[in-house]
Parts: sequence; structure tokens; C-alpha cells
Amino acid sequence: MRASRLVSLLLLLQTRGQLTAAELARELEVSVRTIHRDVEALAESGVPIYTERGPHGGIRLVDGYRTRLTGLTGDEAEALFLSGLPGPAAELGLGTVVAAARLKVLAALPTELRGRATRLVERFHLDAAGWFQAGEAVPHLATVSEAVWEGRRLAIAYDRGDGPTDRTVDPLGLVLKAGTWYLVGAAEGQPRTYRVSRIHDARVLDEHAARPADFDLSSYWAESSAAYEREAPRIDVELRVRPDRLGDLSVAVGERAIRVAERLPGSDPEGWLHLRLTLDWPAEVPARLLAAGPDVEVLGPPEVRDRIAVLASGVAERYRAVGTAAG
Repeated sequence: MRASRLVSLLLLLQTRGQLTAAELARELEVSVRTIHRDVEALAESGVPIYTERGPHGGIRLVDGYRTRLTGLTGDEAEALFLSGLPGPAAELGLGTVVAAARLKVLAALPTELRGRATRLVERFHLDAAGWFQAGEAVPHLATVSEAVWEGRRLAIAYDRGDGPTDRTVDPLGLVLKAGTWYLVGAAEGQPRTYRVSRIHDARVLDEHAARPADFDLSSYWAESSAAYEREAPRIDVELRVRPDRLGDLSVAVGERAIRVAERLPGSDPEGWLHLRLTLDWPAEVPARLLAAGPDVEVLGPPEVRDRIAVLASGVAERYRAVGTAAG
């Protein structure tokens, strides 16, 4: 524990220059007295560290004392710090590990590269989740991650919509797609994709997982994603929407559907837009369009329009019943 803290103290000084004992204590979550003891220990071990007294003093390293990474270009340093995703790392139980690794790399960079990497972190932030989307609960992600990393078979209770089913899989990798975690695992010798939020229970087994020598996670994901997009059931829907509420429709059905939507000719008495959209998973379409609100009207097909009417009637009846009971 103390060894790790001493390394962190050293890296903080390499990265930021002079810091007071109080500032170091806050960063490392220890007392000021502990910082002074750590500084003494570093000095006794030969590290050129010293304390400057006075109102503008602090603890610092002798100029030029630092470890350098060689062969790292400015573009590579920027890409390294842009690639970090603290949120997903934390979900995997690696948040503190990622933070420590970034600090070590930053401390080891030459001055110019360190400045560029720091500016990048200050000016860019990656947020994997979409607007108005709460993160999915993934209580078993750490267990799944352990099985993937250790190459052990995994026993899971997986729910495809009709209740959990027990399965044993050979984990091949984890993928984060638009804020959602997916497990790629082999079952009966075939790679399959499992949404981690639908795993109700997970247990790492003592058996080694079978991993095909030629399996490549990124290639598999690209191919399976393309197949999903080709094979997903779809339905064409015609609707009218108030121009200034197009954003609400986009949230309900996705930006991609709006981007490729066909604008239908003709005039509308209220100046609304008429569009033809191609949407995935027809059974889910009525509820998604109902969520767009009253400024979207479905014109066809009739079965979608009728289903929306049934859903809307049920919602209205529910609220009428609540209002009556409250009165």
C-alpha cells in the first residue's frame, strides 16, 4: 500500500511540478504528516526530492529528474489520452487502474508531449451513452470480465425475454456498443452475442474456455453487426410531423432513420412534413412512435396506426382511473 502511494506521489510531482504537502495529502487521501514521512523516505532512497520553505514553497523534484517514454509521437500521445473511457473502465472494476496508468504515462512523457496530452484531456471528453438514456444495470459485468480475462468457462442465467435460461459459454470477448455491453461467447462451438444487462446470474467455472486460434473479436463484431443490420425485420411507415418537433421523432426512432427518411410530395394543411421511414423490429414500432408525442401522426400502415390508438387509449384510461381514485 505504501509503495503504491510513494510511486503515486513521485508521479504527481513529475506531472505537475511543485505541490504543497496539503495538496499532495488531498490527492492521495492521507494526512500531511504522512506526506512528510513519504518525502523523507523517497529522499533517503536516493530520489532528488526537496522541500522549499516560504509562502510560495512546496515539494518538488530536481529539474530534469523523470522517466521518459521514447518513440512516442505527439499524435500518438494525443490518441492515447483520447482513447480512455473512465465510465466503462469503472463498470469493469478498472477505474482506479486506468487512472493510475494514465498518470504514469503522463508523468513519463517529455514536456511538449505532456502539454499536448493534457490540453486534449482538458478540451475533449468521450461519453459513450446517448442523450436521455440511463445506463443499463450490469451487476455481473465484473464477473463476466474476469471470465473473459482469465479464459475460464462461464455459467450464466440469460433472459431472452421469456425468463432466464441456464447456459454455459466459452467467453471470447466483451464489446461496448453505444453505452451497452455485450458478451461474445461460444456455445455449442458457435460464437454468439449476449447482452450483459440480460445476464441475471454469472459464475466463473474452473474449466478452461475453448478459444479458436483464428478468432478475431473485432472482425467477428463487424461481421455480426453487418448481418444484424441486413437481417433485422423492418417495416415502412408513413407519417406527418410538425417541423419543429422533428427532434422528438428522432429521439423515438433514432437519428439514422430520420437521416435516410424519404420526404413525400404534396402539401399539408398545417404545414407538417410527410415522411416515409423504414424502422427495425415492427412489433416495437407503435410504442416508439407513440413516445414521439402528439405532434407526430402515423398515416400508415393501418395496423401500426390501429395499434397506436389502442396503446394511447390504454394510457388515457389508466390516467382517468387514477384521477377518479384520487378524487
